[in-house]
Amino acid sequence: MRLKIMIGLTVVILLVLNYSIYQKEEIIDKGETVLLELAPVDPRSLIQGDYMRLRYEIESVADEANASPDVESGYMIVSVNEQHIANFVRFDDDSPLAEGEKRLYYHRSYNGLKIVPDSFFFQEGHADRYQNAKYGVFKFDDSGNHILTGLVNKP
Repeated sequence: MRLKIMIGLTVVILLVLNYSIYQKEEIIDKGETVLLELAPVDPRSLIQGDYMRLRYEIESVADEANASPDVESGYMIVSVNEQHIANFVRFDDDSPLAEGEKRLYYHRSYNGLKIVPDSFFFQEGHADRYQNAKYGVFKFDDSGNHILTGLVNKP
């Protein structure tokens, strides 16, 4: 009886994990490409290997727009221009999105607004490809879910 329960739980866990992977693959394959401009930050972590800490320019712009400091997390609205670069518009107030607008999730930390992910891991020996990156390349689905897929120097 215990064996059947363990096998059943294992199957459920595998199904949930595979569905999560499927959802992310769908965003990568069919999502809209949006670029977030990177802000200056210490580019590499020597302790963790080939890893880059990220900050986004839009975090500073949104922080200056005086988000309510008691709001721990939420969505900001960004507009996407012809070059696929995102610009801060406003904080989400549940009003309908205009053409070219997307919801972007943020959370507040001790030093301001943050957009996740705030790090990018890359293959060992490929640091030169990313050290001068100007944009984070994201894929967005229609629900506001997003995945960082890479870093680029120009749109």
